[in-house]
Amino acid sequence: MNFQRTTTPQQARQTAPTFAEASRFWLKFGFISFGGPTAQIALLHGELVEKKKWISESRFFHALNFCMLLPGPEAHQLAIYIGWLLHKVRGGVAAGALFVLPAAFFLWGLTWVYAAYGKIAWVAAIFFGIKAAVMAIVAEAVLRIGSKALKNAVMWTLAALAFVAIFFFKVPFPIVVVVAGVFGLVGGKIWKEKFLVFGQQKGGRNDDESVLGDDVESPAHTKPSLAGAIKTCAVWLTLWWLPVVILGVWRGWNDTLFREGLFFSKAAVVTLGGAYAVLQYVAQNAVEYFHWLQPGQMMDGLGLAETKPGPLIMVLQFVGFMGGWNVPGGLSPLTAATLGAFISTWTTFVPCFLYVFLGGPHIEQLRGNVYLTTALSAITAAVVGVVMNLAVWFGMHVLLPGNESFNWFAAVVGSVAFVGMWRWKWNVVHVVIASGLLGLIYKFWL
Repeated sequence: MNFQRTTTPQQARQTAPTFAEASRFWLKFGFISFGGPTAQIALLHGELVEKKKWISESRFFHALNFCMLLPGPEAHQLAIYIGWLLHKVRGGVAAGALFVLPAAFFLWGLTWVYAAYGKIAWVAAIFFGIKAAVMAIVAEAVLRIGSKALKNAVMWTLAALAFVAIFFFKVPFPIVVVVAGVFGLVGGKIWKEKFLVFGQQKGGRNDDESVLGDDVESPAHTKPSLAGAIKTCAVWLTLWWLPVVILGVWRGWNDTLFREGLFFSKAAVVTLGGAYAVLQYVAQNAVEYFHWLQPGQMMDGLGLAETKPGPLIMVLQFVGFMGGWNVPGGLSPLTAATLGAFISTWTTFVPCFLYVFLGGPHIEQLRGNVYLTTALSAITAAVVGVVMNLAVWFGMHVLLPGNESFNWFAAVVGSVAFVGMWRWKWNVVHVVIASGLLGLIYKFWL
């Protein structure tokens, strides 16, 4: 693919990846993306911005801030966006699908074992170890993203305020983002040098070398058009709703499978703020209104989702599986559960493609707007505060689990993993595997 430069860089530009090369990366990412949205965004940043140099710092955060404003899983949408920039719609589809598929099959197997046989000790032991690695990945994410986004005292202050608002006062994530954006717009007019963070980076080494650098014009396929928007809506709305309608015609409009498709479609539209915002809404309805599963089962599902690769919002697949298993409606429990897992996953992730492909061209068109850049710089700083909140939340749950004593194993393993990744750049795959094996050894042989 050819990318046009608006300036002549001083360093050699990284070679654009082929579609096959990018697809191999997205598949690998689907297997190593442990830790929920925080760690996944950090992994994407480390791989695509720092190592492969497929996208520059400011373009990465420009895309991330847009995805943060969308309903649904932001890390998944960010992968779609970058895949779309690199290789058009097929690139976005490959990135989004390969991000999810490993997790979908992995979680289907774990949920079937859970539903049929209950908790298995050796699986729980491996997850116990992996949680320590995830804690380290999240902590490293805070430092990595923060060091890139917080360039002055104003950005640090915004990040701190966002953390305080969410952690102590439980302010909804969308409100934090909107307020930060308003601060950025106003601040860009009265104190531009403090808010135009990414504008100050332009022309830097990473920007000059990146395939999608700041000096590279947006590819032709990202140009907005009415015909393109109509086609996008027609294709992706059909893909989104066709399986739901088929289930309704086949099974009836009051059947569990159709109701799951309808419910998770609604969740994909109305829930802002990523996975953690979705979970409360889904748990309340799935447990209290639809009675698809029990409160304890919802917590077990969250535990499974937190310790497998892929988006944390995959817990919705667990809910869909258990809904079909518990209310099979004349089908065998496994058949109903598998269909429930499919329709919940489909209606959760297909809308993400619609949102990105429809909104992406307009976001790319606005990339050079100074005031939009200052607003997004402020939002990025707030996102660092959100990341810190998730890191603290996850660390508390791992180190102080419920009424149990302090988890010294996780503290030691997590600290070693953090230092190794931060100082010696340990491979995250090796860290996750080693931590899982240590958890198995700790639980059974020590």
